[in-house]
Amino acid sequence: MEITWYVILCFMLVMYIVLDGFDFGAGIIHLFFTKNDKEKKQVMRAIGPFWDGNEVWLIAAGGVLFATFPTLYASAFSGFYLPLIMILWLFIFRALGIEFTHLINHELWIKPWQRSFGLSSLLLALFFGIAFGNIIRGVNLGGVENGIAQFNNSYAFFTPLWDGSFSPFAERPGVIDWFTITIGLVAVLSLTIHGAYWIILKTEGDFVKKLQKKILPLWITLLVLVIISIIAFVAMKSFNSELFNQHPAIYLLPVITFLGFLGMLVFRKSNKHWLGFASSTTFIICGIGSAVASMFPIVIPSTNSIIESLTIYNTASEAYALEVGLVWWVIAFALVLVYFTFVHKIYKGKLTNKHDHH
Repeated sequence: MEITWYVILCFMLVMYIVLDGFDFGAGIIHLFFTKNDKEKKQVMRAIGPFWDGNEVWLIAAGGVLFATFPTLYASAFSGFYLPLIMILWLFIFRALGIEFTHLINHELWIKPWQRSFGLSSLLLALFFGIAFGNIIRGVNLGGVENGIAQFNNSYAFFTPLWDGSFSPFAERPGVIDWFTITIGLVAVLSLTIHGAYWIILKTEGDFVKKLQKKILPLWITLLVLVIISIIAFVAMKSFNSELFNQHPAIYLLPVITFLGFLGMLVFRKSNKHWLGFASSTTFIICGIGSAVASMFPIVIPSTNSIIESLTIYNTASEAYALEVGLVWWVIAFALVLVYFTFVHKIYKGKLTNKHDHH
């Protein structure tokens, strides 16, 4: 049952990253690549009907985490308290940036809220990448110093924003180090390309051609960062080949990740705009899936040898709670599926001026 819920939790988080990820990417494009009001409106038109609904997946995933893996929830939310509060404020300013921009038709009002939307999207993509980097690298569970745990609860930890050494191999690594920053930048570039393909998919005109030209330099930069991150990932010793050896079919995940990554380049000028978006979606889903599978069953590695890592087994709720929760999850998932089907059916195809959110 723990494995079932872990798959459900990962599925919900990946759905969030794919769906709200193109919103983040659109925000980054809005910040750096739009040159006039027409292009800015085109970006907002592409995400207008979808962005708030996409955030449902994150809220629902938080509820699932609380109900099914309470120890993991308590550990992560207390240990990463400061960065999580920063993420919460970024969500607030991003929403305000979208909703407040056109309340007053004056440049002194519009410009700051447009910047708020773009900067918040950029920092959220970066922070979520850094968070994933922390999960791969691990944390100092128990707050061990000189071989002695400083906290009574073995799952408790405190992670400062950064360590003086800026190294992921430090005894007490910070949230930000060269490894987590690399993963953060991979997330930023991946979601920027993902957002570009969504805008290309949902809108039309000269700005679409402009974005298609921007994808090549973004892809080349992403390639360099992906190579660095893979080398660093191996250096972290987070890779566990046990699951891959037991189920060789899982090796398809990194293979499909590579194909999705290539597709992001190959289909950048294709007239079938869905191919580019499908490629970036595949790259994100299978890339995260490969990393998660390589760590299984660990969910937060311990960077010390005194306290054991947190796994899906030592952080899960009792069996009865998991069984009852599954029934309610199926009902809730069906309702969410109906909602998303309805919204995407209404706004299918290219979104024109008549679909403007504001």
